[in-house]
Amino acid sequence: MGARNEVHTDLLVVGSGIAGLTAALRASRTADVLLVTKTELAEGSTRYAQGGIAGALDPADSAAAHARDTLGAGAGLCDEAAVRVLCEEGPTAIRRLIDLGVAFDRTGGPDSSYAMCLEGAHSRPRILHAGGDATGRAIENALVAAVRERGIAVREQSALVDLRVEDGRVVGAELMTADGTRCVVRARATLLATGGAGQLFSHTTNPAVSTGDGIAAAARAGAALEDLEFYQFHPTALAAPGSFLISEAVRGEGAVVRDEQGRRFLPEHDPRAELAPRDVVARAIARVMDAQEGRPVLLDATGIGSIRLRERFPTIDAAVRAAGFDWGRVPVPVTPAAHYWMGGVRTDLDGRTSLPGLLAAGECARTGVHGANRLASNSLLEAAVFAARAVEAALSGCGAGAVGAGPAEVPWAVSVPAGSAPGLSVLTGTAATARPDRPSPAEPSPAEPSPA
Repeated sequence: MGARNEVHTDLLVVGSGIAGLTAALRASRTADVLLVTKTELAEGSTRYAQGGIAGALDPADSAAAHARDTLGAGAGLCDEAAVRVLCEEGPTAIRRLIDLGVAFDRTGGPDSSYAMCLEGAHSRPRILHAGGDATGRAIENALVAAVRERGIAVREQSALVDLRVEDGRVVGAELMTADGTRCVVRARATLLATGGAGQLFSHTTNPAVSTGDGIAAAARAGAALEDLEFYQFHPTALAAPGSFLISEAVRGEGAVVRDEQGRRFLPEHDPRAELAPRDVVARAIARVMDAQEGRPVLLDATGIGSIRLRERFPTIDAAVRAAGFDWGRVPVPVTPAAHYWMGGVRTDLDGRTSLPGLLAAGECARTGVHGANRLASNSLLEAAVFAARAVEAALSGCGAGAVGAGPAEVPWAVSVPAGSAPGLSVLTGTAATARPDRPSPAEPSPAEPSPA
């Protein structure tokens, strides 16, 4: 084991996807923040998100309609209050991303409005995308640039070993660098934004960093977990080495799924066919594959055409062609693959967990938004909305002089006197707000998006 050392900060953020970066940016306005990530700052599942981010930005759309679709996809197991928060505050979260420089694609028409596409289980087009199918990369790049510009302390190549718990309260974490050096970070509050655990499965669309570190550390520390049985399998990963994701937006553009004999079978399982919720489509594909002795089904995008596929989905087009498939001319083999964990560390609507001092946001958090099945393109939205809420709630109890105690002693740590009075309200000892374990589905009250 390498040498140990100890540093201090107001807020420790573990993870550098959209949730971690959003939290760090929001907190840095009034608090000292240390953002750590186990590889490079820009690496993580956010970067690989293709389809886009959902939000009721169109005047013809509404937060209530978005909420109905979310509840419907969640198989009756969503937390209605969390869904309402997501859909009402989502447009504001998206506008914040736009303000940070995320250039979502536009129609190119006279009004140059945002181009919105349709994905499975959505009742209308409401998915914004950037660079065609490079939405996650555009968001990640903009947030990373903002973090760098803001001068937020960042520690790369630092893996989470364990949370530090004293007297039932999380007071920071132990980290380990690539060379084995260990560091203890003492923090007034710790926010987990460590993503999912797709690497537990043989077929996954997740990057190599998705190994469940944060959820495992929270479990060891005694935090309550929930809905761990709900792991979403994306229906259409390319059946080739790497399990490259072929976005649901491709089916939104008109691609269909066929068995190995060329028969389109999804209309037999759900009237929405290729645009049914992901769990419905994935199960139907799995049944057909089982009947085919495990051989993949075929995604037929030939009706879209090579030119449109290249223009609308440049990243996917390049990957599919690199794998040896001319998907504009012939159907390509696809299979379901582990994609997103609906369960995780249980939180309330402000990101608080059952452990004082510990917050969670993004895929590692179980907010209750997704129920048993996440609605397409709600993941980036959830991370942005609830990471901001977690930070705002944590900072709301700070008094004058409670944060920003002094200059950094080392390039990646802030100087806050050890043992000083907690400045973040999340450290008051209040446990997570109780929620119904299995709320019954109900339509939320109509509400319009919050103003920007």
